[in-house]
Amino acid sequence: MAMPAQGVILPDWPAPANVRACVTTRQLPGHSLPPFERCNLGGRSGDAPDAVAANRASLPGLLGLPSAPLWLRQVHGVDVLDADAGGRSRDADASVTRKPGTVLAVLTADCLPVLFCSADGDAIAAAHAGWRGLAAGVLEATLARLDVGRVHAWIGPAIGARSYEVGTEVRDAFVATDAGADACFVETRPGHWSCDLAALARRRLARAGVESVHGGGFDTFADPRFYSYRRERDTGRFASLVWIAP
Repeated sequence: MAMPAQGVILPDWPAPANVRACVTTRQLPGHSLPPFERCNLGGRSGDAPDAVAANRASLPGLLGLPSAPLWLRQVHGVDVLDADAGGRSRDADASVTRKPGTVLAVLTADCLPVLFCSADGDAIAAAHAGWRGLAAGVLEATLARLDVGRVHAWIGPAIGARSYEVGTEVRDAFVATDAGADACFVETRPGHWSCDLAALARRRLARAGVESVHGGGFDTFADPRFYSYRRERDTGRFASLVWIAP
């Protein structure tokens, strides 16, 4: 797979050889100007539409993709697009495919991207999980639509616990359905907690029966390679991509 020497993250997961994946960063060559500098891929970020379109159009050549990525209109919900069905709205926060050459994509800038593949390499999925979608069950909905036996999951770059302070409503949304989720929150001051999104995702994946979970450890807020909405507000979006090699 042709990849630039810098500008992408490759998942560290035991995916079959025919499953390919990568995460873009702001270090990739691109057309966006500050504060969206270089390779912003988010069409609703406030960046110039022509720059975003040019950045998106450059990805197949830069990354050796077999096709243009399937971009979703993410709404912080739980809808999952079956990319093989065709003719459906792209208002969704996850997608699945069994078709080689289809490139699934989710855009983030602090929210959690999670990539999935079946152990036999016949099916893949990508999910966007902010705290609302995570609490509402977007990962479980993705697994249900993927509908396979053994699954590998990879948790991509998201805001880290040390950088992510939340209020009572966020903690309550998780603890209300899983008392053990309290372990993913540490009180920082009255009514506020640090929130470990990756740990919450691991809990939900484990409860859904996924034993092979990898990744995590990135902090988009602290790592300048990534766009971070909480750090900058006016910022771009990076993409987490997964596909089955044709």
